[in-house]
Amino acid sequence: MNRSEMIDILAEKVGFSRKDIERILNEMNNITVETLAKGEKVAFSGFGSFEVRSRAAHTGRDPRTGEQIDVAETRTVAFRPGKVLKSAITK
Repeated sequence: MNRSEMIDILAEKVGFSRKDIERILNEMNNITVETLAKGEKVAFSGFGSFEVRSRAAHTGRDPRTGEQIDVAETRTVAFRPGKVLKSAITK
């Protein structure tokens, strides 16, 4: 499912216009990004939670040359599914 399909389904289910649903999704995305950028967790009950995690600096290898390289510490987003989502997938 892509974004456009999601908007169509939501508009049909809740009876809002497609334009209103699109604005809601845009704001939801913006709020989620802003919250994660501050280092805070975003949780949707039953669905799951997003959080920022740090990956420690380490030594890696350049796959082309085999030479060792230093990989800097990075931050990434991690998703942890909630109970409802887990049970729906494992059925």
